[in-house]
Amino acid sequence: MQLKPFLLDMWLDQFEHEIEFNLAASTGPVWTLDELLSLGGEAQRQRFLNHRVVYSRPAGADGLRAAIAEMQGVSPEAVQIVTGASEALMVLFWLVATPGANVILPQPGFPTFSALPESLGLETRFYHVRRENGFRIDLDEIKSLADANTKLILVNTPHNPTGATLADSEMEDLHAFTSTRGIQLVSDEVYHPVYHGRESQSAARLPHATVIHDFSKAFPLAGVRTGWMIEHDAKRRRQYWNARAFFSISNNTCGEILAEIAVRRRDVILQRTRQAAAQNLQRLESFMAEHRDTLGWIRPQGGMTAFPWLLSGEAARPFCEAAAKRGILLAPGDCFDVPSHFRLGFAAAGEEFPRALARLHDIVSDWSRKLATA
Repeated sequence: MQLKPFLLDMWLDQFEHEIEFNLAASTGPVWTLDELLSLGGEAQRQRFLNHRVVYSRPAGADGLRAAIAEMQGVSPEAVQIVTGASEALMVLFWLVATPGANVILPQPGFPTFSALPESLGLETRFYHVRRENGFRIDLDEIKSLADANTKLILVNTPHNPTGATLADSEMEDLHAFTSTRGIQLVSDEVYHPVYHGRESQSAARLPHATVIHDFSKAFPLAGVRTGWMIEHDAKRRRQYWNARAFFSISNNTCGEILAEIAVRRRDVILQRTRQAAAQNLQRLESFMAEHRDTLGWIRPQGGMTAFPWLLSGEAARPFCEAAAKRGILLAPGDCFDVPSHFRLGFAAAGEEFPRALARLHDIVSDWSRKLATA
């Protein structure tokens, strides 16, 4: 069991703690602890300050599960709390890791999608979210990869890093395909419900789908290190409970209280995320139009990341290194196995995004002039 190097987090950790403008971030605008506690009111502030710092329950705190269940339209029993979506992925891949099994995953995708199953000896098969077809998630390609040994198909909608989304009818089509073949359908929805046009429902409404979500993207509270799974199958829920009892026992109680406040005040939390994403995406559209001779892109349908590329066809890492030296952090595409691209997050910077784009304008202009004289 060997994990490949986590190139994305190595890059981020090298720069993000000191950089002036972090446009590699895939999250929404930052919240402080005081802001979050203020949303809950004085009673929740006192609850947080005076609660006992002990083990929580392996399934998660009852209040948090109830709040998520109400939001997702399911019963509280269907909700399993985990330590972020990363633990959910670990549990899922661990449970399907049987001899000869394969899983079907998006490429590009969040690096954990492939690193975990590969380390567990699972065969990984990839469907490609290509710029040549407008970053569309191709259901026919997904279906063509499945066989009798396929245990799990994962979709990420809205998709990181491209912002691609599945329509409700497409998710229902894939759900029908997987459920009739005994394949587990997993929908990673950490960017739901942030959309830029056509909106989609959560797959939690579908009886044979497994949903994973967390408090780091649409709910931009990564420091609480809390996520959840929606599972309608009681046998699987027992397996999840058992696995996470071994892996992490429970979540931290502080994070669960803060997460519950966020869910119950999601009107405010999600509005801030959506507003920042919508305003800054509009600004990014103007920026990309101005630099269309140097950069290509496809406007994301959802989420808070875009995945532009250098029209020269060269690998983007030197460009990202040059940008980092001038205070702008972007994520090189080789972190996602697509070297000519780079990931650009447009929500985390909030009101600082115009200043960041002004700096990036100078960087792109200088890069273009350098290529012209090379």
